Amino acid sequence: MDTPSPFKWRHFEGEMTLLCVRWYLRYALSYRDVEELARERGLSVDHTTVFRWVQRDAPEVEKRCRPHLKATNDSYHVDETYIKINKQSHSLYRAVDSTGTTLDFMLSTSRDADAAERFFRKVLGASHTTLPRVMTVDKYAAYPLAFDALQHDGTLPESCQLRQCKYLNNVIEIVFTQMTKTRGPAAGMGGKGVADLNLTIGHEDPVNQEFH
Repeated sequence: MDTPSPFKWRHFEGEMTLLCVRWYLRYALSYRDVEELARERGLSVDHTTVFRWVQRDAPEVEKRCRPHLKATNDSYHVDETYIKINKQSHSLYRAVDSTGTTLDFMLSTSRDADAAERFFRKVLGASHTTLPRVMTVDKYAAYPLAFDALQHDGTLPESCQLRQCKYLNNVIEIVFTQMTKTRGPAAGMGGKGVADLNLTIGHEDPVNQEFH
């Protein structure tokens, strides 16, 4: 049975709604920038309407694009940083493989061993990841605790190694510096759900192929 369109009974065509949502999430655009681009293409829409579209459709877009994420290898690079969402600080856990392909992200209000363990489990449960051979992290003390907990319950194999060495994580810094430049005004706006999706949609940009 075909999945019903999430844009059924909407005032605007689903293709145009998706295009505006994609512009905002993928590029360094504000809501007013998206409004201007839409008007140039004959779509009269207010920036507040674009805001509502992003808030409403972000979870659906994330759900549809995740199955198309590129398969990753078994060398993980993990770190965390702070970002602000609606003026509130959150810990952003992030991971890539050795080629720079995104593994996953997680926003958390806490920064401790429990949060690190939740993030590891999220990464390992993703459909596009494989069990790691090695996990490279910085000197953050919570990582060994989370790693040991996953090995203890069998989630991680005993053969998996944890490397705590900050300079070996240069690959993740390069990837996320590039992403920050791309996101621009979109970063830190729109709430946690939208921030999650800003992070999910990376350079592969699988959104269009799923919704067409």
